[in-house]
Amino acid sequence: MIRVRFAPSPTGLLHVGNVRTGVFAWFFTRQHKGTYILRIEDTDQERSTRESEESIYRDLRWLGMDWDEGPDVGGPHGPYRQSERFEIYNDYARRLIESGHAFWCFCSEEQLQSQEDRKYPGTCRALPKDVVESRLRAKQPAVVRLKVREGPIRFHDIVHGAMEFSSDVISDPILLRSDGWPTYNYAVVIDDALMEITQVIRGDDHLSNTPKQVLIYEALQHPLPEFAHMSTILGPDHARLSKRHGATSIAQFRDAGYLPEALMNYIALLGWSPTSEGSEVIPPSDLVQQFRLDRVNKSPAVFDVTKLNFINRSYLKTSPAAPALIAQELQKAGWMPATNADSWLAIVRDAVVPAVDLATQVAAALETVLAFPLDDPSEIRDTLDDPGAIDLIRHFAAELNGRPQITFEDFRTISSKLKDATKRKGKQLFHPLRAALTVKSSGPELDKLIPLIETAAQLNIKDVLSCRQRVHAFLERYGQSR
Repeated sequence: MIRVRFAPSPTGLLHVGNVRTGVFAWFFTRQHKGTYILRIEDTDQERSTRESEESIYRDLRWLGMDWDEGPDVGGPHGPYRQSERFEIYNDYARRLIESGHAFWCFCSEEQLQSQEDRKYPGTCRALPKDVVESRLRAKQPAVVRLKVREGPIRFHDIVHGAMEFSSDVISDPILLRSDGWPTYNYAVVIDDALMEITQVIRGDDHLSNTPKQVLIYEALQHPLPEFAHMSTILGPDHARLSKRHGATSIAQFRDAGYLPEALMNYIALLGWSPTSEGSEVIPPSDLVQQFRLDRVNKSPAVFDVTKLNFINRSYLKTSPAAPALIAQELQKAGWMPATNADSWLAIVRDAVVPAVDLATQVAAALETVLAFPLDDPSEIRDTLDDPGAIDLIRHFAAELNGRPQITFEDFRTISSKLKDATKRKGKQLFHPLRAALTVKSSGPELDKLIPLIETAAQLNIKDVLSCRQRVHAFLERYGQSR
């Protein structure tokens, strides 16, 4: 049975590098119909908070992830917070001491820092039992250390292949500190062993910790899990991704208007490539089926916000979650009508959304598209300087008389008449008509723009003028003296 864990620390916002590990682990587990475990590593007493823990749950669920065991859902291998497992860590430390694999060390920091070689010299390794007991009774500060065995330390990593380290360069690692708190390397092994973790999937910054953890597994006489260490994520400048590169936390991406499917899709491509060529826009359900740990690249991945925006733009058009997110942004900006909200939203998605990357950009883009800047004709000088174009617009205005609203089909009929009447076609026909409707030289295709204008006017959204009102206003300003 596949059992995989994601073990974030609740010391701040969940960031892309951390959640990428959790996403890869989730893909792998769900593909193999295994058990996905969320464990909270909260042994950093000063920085760990329950608020951060709650934000981890919120961010993961927003991405669409779920878990089978964890602090909030329970399970047979709890507790799932390290701070609630101290009795377990102390119990196994005693067992390791009794089996001769660990020992009490009474060396002070000052003593150890005075060593020229920073490697622990083994001072307390062979202290007589009565001396140890006497010092413990006297409450002399002490830590528990693992005895590092001689010989090479070997393990296999799914991403990096066969790994070998010399034990000569490894100090006897501390398992329990003098205050009774476990070290990371000790707690993570005890937890993974007791939770029966079969694959340890994490960042390659933990690769250097793994030899010490292998030694702890050996001392516990517990079989090693499979290891898979993911590459580092870099910023565009090829430095480690950090806050100075912009948004890095899941909460920041959510607040910026990214869709969860898009962010998960992009995160999946950071250091992994799909098995088949084609579009990199891959829904989460397909990612679960395609993901392979042996296709994870050991080279660092570069975070490219342009690519993320491209993927998000695609999901804005197709995601079932997009309409509600877009509606929320339009509501905040005053662009949602009191009635016919669904039909209005469909028209906005058709006309405006293809030109934006984020839901948070839709309201501003809509404002720009529906603006009617009569006082600024800088984009349409060629139309104003063309008497034939102004004459065409006059014909257009005449055709609109008696039509409070027009459909695009009406517009096609009218433009066909104008083509016959003025002998203008292509750009000569449609550019002046666009200028009269928008006072701009570019924008959405007219088949999308006209329904947008007419629906906004009909629903009384922000005093948007109808097509007929716009053309007449245009001629009042620019058509009288030409």
